[in-house]
Amino acid sequence: MRVFAATLATETNTFSPLPTGWASFEEGELFRRGAAPEEATLFTAPLWAARLRAAREGGTVVPGLCASAQPGGPTTRKTYEALRDELLADLTAALPVDMVVLGLHGAMVADGYDDCEGDLLERVRGIVGPGVPVGAELDPHCHLSDRMVSHATVLVCYKEYPHTDFRERGLELVDLCAAAAAGRIRPVISVYDCRMIGIFHTSREPIRSFIDHLKALEGHDHVLSISVIHGFPWGDVADFGTKIMVITDGEARWGMTLAEILGRELIALREAAMPRYLSAEAAVDAASKARSGPVVVADVSDNPGGGAPGDATFLLRILLERRIVHAALGPFYDPMAVRLCFEAGEGARMPLRIGGKTSPMSGDPLDLDVEILSLRRDARQSFGSSRVEMGDAARIRAEGIEIILTSRRVQAMGQDLFTSLGTNLLAQRLIVVKSSQHFHAAFSPIAHQVIYAAPPGAIMPDFQKIPYRNIPRPLWPIDR
Repeated sequence: MRVFAATLATETNTFSPLPTGWASFEEGELFRRGAAPEEATLFTAPLWAARLRAAREGGTVVPGLCASAQPGGPTTRKTYEALRDELLADLTAALPVDMVVLGLHGAMVADGYDDCEGDLLERVRGIVGPGVPVGAELDPHCHLSDRMVSHATVLVCYKEYPHTDFRERGLELVDLCAAAAAGRIRPVISVYDCRMIGIFHTSREPIRSFIDHLKALEGHDHVLSISVIHGFPWGDVADFGTKIMVITDGEARWGMTLAEILGRELIALREAAMPRYLSAEAAVDAASKARSGPVVVADVSDNPGGGAPGDATFLLRILLERRIVHAALGPFYDPMAVRLCFEAGEGARMPLRIGGKTSPMSGDPLDLDVEILSLRRDARQSFGSSRVEMGDAARIRAEGIEIILTSRRVQAMGQDLFTSLGTNLLAQRLIVVKSSQHFHAAFSPIAHQVIYAAPPGAIMPDFQKIPYRNIPRPLWPIDR
């Protein structure tokens, strides 16, 4: 079997002030045809899975372009079209193929293209024809469009949030496409629109049991795969919203019935599923009153993983004003501050202006007297068994607070974000992470308590205050 595998992915916050251009992909992942490493990353899992299956069962894998960028604002038209056309040229050069598997996000928006994945899948289908299985692995924070469904044979979303199962879902995608290519199954995709938008943490109830229930249904009664499309709340497009996707083996009517049953079950859980967010002040109050530590506070509004700048100062300013000590905060995106720290060197003390540089959503910069505790070139952090580049990093201390500065805009994922630079997390009373949920798998085992804080920022979780123009209405919770 001859398999073509490629990647084109980013998550677009249409309200973000950060444009996504060619340099964003160069800083993220940009591997030309055949150059992608063997190790799986979040969006190259289909390629990794295809290689694994080919090594064990025989077959040929033809890698194409693998490109992904940190979430940000809309991708420039020139960048999207250049990357898309390169991937399509790689596919054309690889023909004939028995199947195509792609690592996509599902919420990529470019200038002139509100549905990049639909556009790409339609063009792929036009190249390979109707008889070749075309599959894609998606982030559940996607916008599932009719165009995507009509041109794909199989679509599989990560089930977990945080997305720790990207390898498992990559294998699921490859196995289903291979079975379709061999004629053993006839995948039919059915979708139920829940007419809502929500935040669904699989690390806690009631969503934990709901996801486990979906897994138990797969493999029985002609059900091949079930995905929950969470939707991306900060993408203002027509295909916005939470949906249930069921793939059956040739049973369209049963697939639609099951999708509606599960969709209505999720609707019944939506109030209980929504996380509880505290203001920045209330979050620091609650953390300060905890009898033991560390308490982990997630700064969800400045999560680079949702397209936020990562340099907002709102929470840090409160910690300083209240003279909180034995605290650590990171990652804080500030390339200029990192450069100055490297110039001064480890052990130096200096005045340093940090944060508040990207836009008004970042707050005002802070002028601090800091001690440079440690420096690291090409720092990385863990996300499960994969590694995430952070660029150059500096650990500084200001008024009893350790701050991790990075030259790349990334969210908090692994404890080694801090520990690789020397921070003793167990000695901290308070740990502030710039992340919405991907931190949870790594940090919850050491946390006495986890608090979700929503200070001002680019991805505030109050949907009523987001100035939508293009989303479908009515939609819960905007419309009760």
